Amino acid sequence: MKLYIVPTPVGNLEDMTIRAIRVLKEVDLILAEDTRTSSVLLKHYEISTPTHSHHKFNEHQTVDAVVRQIKGGTNIALISDAGTPAISDPGFLLVRACVEQGIEVECLPGATAFVPALVSSGLPNDRFFFEGFLPQKKGRQTKLKELSEQTCTMIFYESPYRIVKTLTQFSEYFGSDRQASVSREISKMYEETVRGTLAELIEHFTQHAPKGEFVIVVAGKTEK
Repeated sequence: MKLYIVPTPVGNLEDMTIRAIRVLKEVDLILAEDTRTSSVLLKHYEISTPTHSHHKFNEHQTVDAVVRQIKGGTNIALISDAGTPAISDPGFLLVRACVEQGIEVECLPGATAFVPALVSSGLPNDRFFFEGFLPQKKGRQTKLKELSEQTCTMIFYESPYRIVKTLTQFSEYFGSDRQASVSREISKMYEETVRGTLAELIEHFTQHAPKGEFVIVVAGKTEK
């Protein structure tokens, strides 16, 4: 028996792969971050497999039970609300537990928000550092100071409510002239990428109310 990690679209439902649809139809159970959100996708592709919730608030409590189910003969697929599970979403604890118990884990390739944001940024992508979400409070300044010395391109996730604050902090720690790119609503109708210096991006999103989910790509430190 096996655990399947199945990426789901970050925006456009057509980004679902044929293989992902087949796997979700064939498994015995789908673990979803939010069953209500996932029901839209599953209904669209006529997937009637039973679903249970598996999110960051219950992940620690449910991992052992899921492992027992798989070892008992149940094929299970894990999905998140959008993108690839375990990338800034629940999934790592379950994958680790399955690996430790000798259960086969198969991760399908598919949607991940930071890849299109990185490629379309125009910044160097031969080497990059994925940070995801920064700590909101404790450890945030220490992390920013540490990242200010990073020499490869850096990638961050951020909400619309903190985008200007985060860009402002980047400007303080990295320098206002550091090149960066901000992508929002990737693969959706209002997808947009804005490029420029951190100072220019702060001005843009101060004047234009930020909406949607954001990926920030920041150039690494260069020798002056």
